[in-house]
Order: sequence, then C-alpha cells, then structure tokens
Amino acid sequence: MRFPPGLLDEIRARLPVSAVVGKRVRLQKAGREWKGLSPFNAEKTPSFFVNDQKGFFHDFSSGKHGDIFAFVMETEGVAFPEAVERLAGMAGVPMPKVSREAEEQEKRVRGLNVVMQLAADFFRSQLEGRIGAKARAYCEGRGLGPEVRERFGLGYSSPERHALRDYLAGKGVSVDAMIETGLLVHGEDVAVPFDRFRDRLMFPICDIRGRVIAFGGRALAPEVPAKYLNSPETSLFHKGAVLYNHHNARKAAHDRGTVIAVEGYVDVIAMTTAGFPHAVAPLGTALTSEQLALLWRMADEPILCFDGDKAGRRAAYRAIDVALPQLEPGKSVRFALLPEGQDPDDLARSGGGQAIARALDAALPMAELLWQRELEAGPLDTPERRAMLEKRLKTLLSGVRDEDLRRHYRAEMDARMRELLPRPQYGHRQAGQRQHAGPQRGAMRGRDPRRGGGFPPEPLRASESLARSALFSQAPAISPREALILAALASHRDLLSAQAEALLELDLEHPDTRRLRQALVDIDAHLDAGAADEVRAALDAQGLGPLLARVEAAVRPGDRWCLDSSADPVEVREGLRQATTLHHKARTLHKELGMAEMAFAQDPSEANQALMLDLRLQLSTIEGMEAEIEKRGRDDPLADPDQGD
Repeated sequence: MRFPPGLLDEIRARLPVSAVVGKRVRLQKAGREWKGLSPFNAEKTPSFFVNDQKGFFHDFSSGKHGDIFAFVMETEGVAFPEAVERLAGMAGVPMPKVSREAEEQEKRVRGLNVVMQLAADFFRSQLEGRIGAKARAYCEGRGLGPEVRERFGLGYSSPERHALRDYLAGKGVSVDAMIETGLLVHGEDVAVPFDRFRDRLMFPICDIRGRVIAFGGRALAPEVPAKYLNSPETSLFHKGAVLYNHHNARKAAHDRGTVIAVEGYVDVIAMTTAGFPHAVAPLGTALTSEQLALLWRMADEPILCFDGDKAGRRAAYRAIDVALPQLEPGKSVRFALLPEGQDPDDLARSGGGQAIARALDAALPMAELLWQRELEAGPLDTPERRAMLEKRLKTLLSGVRDEDLRRHYRAEMDARMRELLPRPQYGHRQAGQRQHAGPQRGAMRGRDPRRGGGFPPEPLRASESLARSALFSQAPAISPREALILAALASHRDLLSAQAEALLELDLEHPDTRRLRQALVDIDAHLDAGAADEVRAALDAQGLGPLLARVEAAVRPGDRWCLDSSADPVEVREGLRQATTLHHKARTLHKELGMAEMAFAQDPSEANQALMLDLRLQLSTIEGMEAEIEKRGRDDPLADPDQGD
C-alpha cells in the first residue's frame, strides 16, 4: 500500500523521534541529542542515539539507523503499513481512506511536482540565456554571482505573456495543471490564461524535502506596483506554513544550535553567503504560528532578525503577539534589530560576517522587547497611564499558556513596573534653618529640586560589611552546593553519565558552574565510559582546567571527600542526592521569597508578612542542615584524607 507523502511528513512533524523511541528506551539528554542503551543488543554503555532535529535514530552497536517508521518496524516486527497506522494513531493524524480516488490524488500531486520542476528549469535557462542579460546585471549588482544563482536555483521570467505556457505545453503539460500550480492567471474576465510571472527575478520555494512547490518573483521594472509577487495558494503551497530555504537550513541549524529568520529571499541569500547558512524567511507575510512551530523544530531559541527601519520594528512587534501565547519552558525567541536603515544584505556588504555576528549576539530576549514595545505605546507621567500599562501587560501575559512561564513573566514585568514608580524627594535643612518634624514646605514629595525649594538627596551608601557581601560584589561567590555537585560529577565518570539529563535541568546561579555544566554534558555525550581522569583531560584540552579548579576550590572542606575518585560510589551518590535535593529546595524557596517580598511591598498585610517570614525561616533551616552535614563530614575521619592515621 502506498501512502501520500504528505501523510508521512505530517506524522513526522507531530512525533519527535525521542517521543516514539522513549516508549521503549530510557533516554537521557546528551547535548543536542538523546542517548540510551540499545534496544537491539544487550549492552552496559549507551551506544544508541536519537536526534530530533535530523529525525533519525542510530545504534552504533548494531548499525541500525532510520526514522520513526523504521524504529517501529524493527522493534515491533511489523510491516511498513502497520507501522504507519500505529504512528498515525499516536500523532492523531487520520489515515486516508484507501480508494481509487486517493491513489489518483497522489498521482496528480506527483504530476504537479513535475510541472513545478519543469518551470524552475525553464526560468533558470532564461536567466543564463540571452534574454536574461538585464536580470543577470541586476544579480551581479546585488552580489548574486553564478555560484549563488546555481545554489539557490534563481531564474528569470520573460516579459512575454505566454513564454512559460508555451514551453510547458511543448512538454505535454495541460493548461489545467498550469492553472492549478498557480503558474497561469485565469478567470472569467481572462479570455486566454497568461503567465503569472513576467519580467521578474525568480526564487524557487521548496518544501522540506527540497521539491519546488511555488515561486517568488522580484520585479525588475521600477514602475510595477508589486515589487515582490508570490505564487497563490495551491494544493502544493500554503504560504503561512512554509519557510524559504527550510530544506537547506535544517542541517546547518542543527550544527549551529540555532536558526535565524530574516525578512526576504535576498536577505536569506546574503546571510548564507556571509557564513550563516542557518537562515530562513517567511514568504512576504508576517510570521505565522505554523512557521514559528517549524522554527522551534530546528532550534529552541530562534533569532528573528528584522530590518533596521520602522517596518522592521513593526514586524518584530507583531511577532511578539504570535509567539507569546505559544511560549513554553525552554522554547522562546530572540530579536535581532539591525542598525537604522539596514537589512541583512546591506549589513553583509558594509561589515561582512562580523557585523552580522555582532547584531545577532546583541539579540534581545522576548521579555525585553515586549517591555520596550509597551513603553513606546505612550507617556507614563501619570498614575492613570502607568495603571493602563500595567493592565495591558496583565492582559498580554494572561495569554501565556504555560502556568509556570506565565508566573515568571508576571514577576519580571512586576519588577520592571516598580522601577517606573516615582521616588519621593525631600529637601535638606539649610544652614541656620530650624528643623521641623515633617518635610519642609518647599520640598514636598515629587518636587523637582532644580526649580528651587530644596536640594537633591545625597546618594545612599552601603556599609563596609554590606559592600563586601556577595550582593554588592561584581563577581559573586560560587555556591558551595553548586560547586559540590559539579566537582563531584567531574570526579566520578559513571555518576556523570547517570546524572547528565538531571544536570541539564538543574537551576544553576553562577556563570562558572553553568559553563562547567555544559562542558561536562558535552564531554559525556562524546566520551566512552571510563575513568574520571578522562573527563579532566577533556576539560584541560578545552582550556577549562582553571574553571574546574575554581569550582573545586568553592567546595566546603567537609564535602571534599566526594571529589576523591576512589571514594565509595554509593556514598558519593547519596551525598549528591542530598546536595541536589537541598539545592532544588533552596532555589525554589529563593524564588518564592522574592515573589513574597514583592507582594509585601505592594500590600504590607499581615498575611504577606507572615508568608515572607516563613520562607526566610525555611531558608535558614536549609542552611542549618547544610552546616550540620558539613560538620558530620569534618567529624568523620574517613571524610577528610588529612585526618586519621
């Protein structure tokens, strides 16, 4: 039985490989992949890997490799049709009825794909032929040389009304097929259908499998009303569900760990030639939710790169409204706003790949751009206007579907709102003036001292002890608890393999521990099972030996026994379990305390005060438990190699 390609693509789009494999194999996150023990051979060391971005599994122990359909066939012993039916059920995709009509429809779609490829070949030959001289000159002026034109399949459509129609007719293509693919314009008021694209530089638009499904045409004559013209919606092409260059950018996006969405075809080409092949573009419309879902399949944090003009900023602001309801923990977007008056093509010409890299590195997180947009909506110089801003933010954030993420966004925006509140200013007593119980009449709340009647207050200064604390330190100290977890895993290779997935989910505060965490996870994904010194050697090879030393130095003396590679692994595992449990509890309490303090600042009620004091007491209890654990470690002569015989 044959299945339409669209059905198989839909099932693959809805079911990540890890979701299918995870029902039979216990998977652990390993960098951008998943790993586990082979379901085909008995083994102790994981050699089975899953890659959701590339859509396949690979088993090094048996050599088996394939997609979700191959996995079900191999593990359940079923034929391909049954595997498709089972996976369609998992994905919630209705199976097509097996009928003569369905087979005819599949055959018809294949025929339309052939028509589109014939049209693409014709346009390419026109561009490189005599008639395409003007279009080639335009291409050269935009930096689109022969190699680039070949790579992206660029073409040219003749100014004649029937050039493509006559060419395809000579290849046996019917007028109905040309109309169905959107290549001809027809209608009741059109006596003879004619070519839709005329005197335009042609950009083939491909589906995820690289098949031409539509075209975009850039007008070469300045007086043409539509500068860009896309194919209409057809049975092959749904504009809001396709990304230009998607088929080429997938692998590069996986290798780079991100994907860049720009505004136009030439922008994609400019980004690619400048060294950023993981670039795609919507098709002349605002980003849609379907296109955002495609971006998230390639990377967890796509970068949306917009032109440096008012239209580009408006497009970025519209993208916020599309993305905000769909955000999930770990799934977001960043916004790269280019310099004023420049698009990616301009920036690549003026500054090359380095200028583009700087713009991408400066990309703003979603929360920052959302805040900027709402601040620009109007002045905030009265309580009523600030209240309106707060109301708009609450309404927007209520659309965030994930409850935890919605809570974090509200906390972020509440903190920003507090910074907008005007601070009272009071005048200072001048020489010879009597001290009054209340503020001076000429220095009432909110009065500008520059207009007379008072002086600006002196800046507050922290005491010496407070200035030395971690709160005021430019380089905050590494948490001993975070240091213990990371250093112990670096010293015990087997525990690192077992804890790699949990380690990725750990909420770490210090940049050094976050950096070491990523290095350990990457090393675990690429090193075979072995001794801890192999992990240290890998860290040294990456120049991260000093980083490990800094983290180890932050471990409390009573916990250093966990760093000994010869320590009892059962005891080390228990010590790690205690440390991780306390870490999760403390981080949660810190976040809850921050929110409680915010609530108390807004509403100093007894209930809010009691909650805040209770959370502080719980944090003190955790600190006491850690002190007791450390004391037991110091009192145990086996815990410190410097004690005992």
